[in-house]
Amino acid sequence: MAEIRDIEVVVFDVLGTLVDEPTGLRAGIREAAPASDEASVEELLGLWERHREREQQRIGQGLRAYANTEVIDEEAAQLVADHAGFTDPATVARLATVGRRLPPWADSVAALDQLARHFPVLGLSNAGHSALPRLNAHAGLRWHQALSAETAQAYKPAPEVYQLAIAAAGCAPDRVLMVAAHAWDLRGAQARGMRTAYVRRPVGDPPTSGDDFDGRFDGLDELVAALTVSQPVTGTAFRRPAPTSPSRTAPDWRRG
Repeated sequence: MAEIRDIEVVVFDVLGTLVDEPTGLRAGIREAAPASDEASVEELLGLWERHREREQQRIGQGLRAYANTEVIDEEAAQLVADHAGFTDPATVARLATVGRRLPPWADSVAALDQLARHFPVLGLSNAGHSALPRLNAHAGLRWHQALSAETAQAYKPAPEVYQLAIAAAGCAPDRVLMVAAHAWDLRGAQARGMRTAYVRRPVGDPPTSGDDFDGRFDGLDELVAALTVSQPVTGTAFRRPAPTSPSRTAPDWRRG
């Protein structure tokens, strides 16, 4: 397998790349509307995703003032409730926070832990300031730093979002690797001078023949191998705290 060399910092997209967003949304919709059959759940999921895509595009085009993902998810939850016919405020409110409870892909947690032994590892997500730490805690994602696009008052692929990661990395953009399952996300990072690695996911946006990324991988195990084959351990691995209780307390524009 080809190596990716001369990287100092690794940056991960979160939604779709490290967590399975559609599966989490489906679970939230089924919980809110248990009488819905699978076709209805898919219809409601599509309604949610189209609303988010449209509103994030409007924000990017300057047609709407910035609103974070929690606001947009509240709007989407109300649309789903209106369409499905449930009105209980507590049910709608819980559905609106489903973005905090998305499951990780099977290889995500281990890959982050392994890479953190060799590199500073950052998350860069469209998820808002309040949603992102809760999402990370639920999915078991551990970072040296997690960055929200809300800081830039924009959504990827706006260039100012990638600049957050470059500034946090503290090195030249061509020493920073952006990892994502969405080719549109990697193109945005590439336009800011970052290196890029595509990881295939069922819900991702695959590259076209015209995309020239530093690497394309079928899973995070392959990415870890490509990055660490000649890297020494730096001693920066995460150390998980001992649990304090038996249970946790804690496509283009649509994801990130």
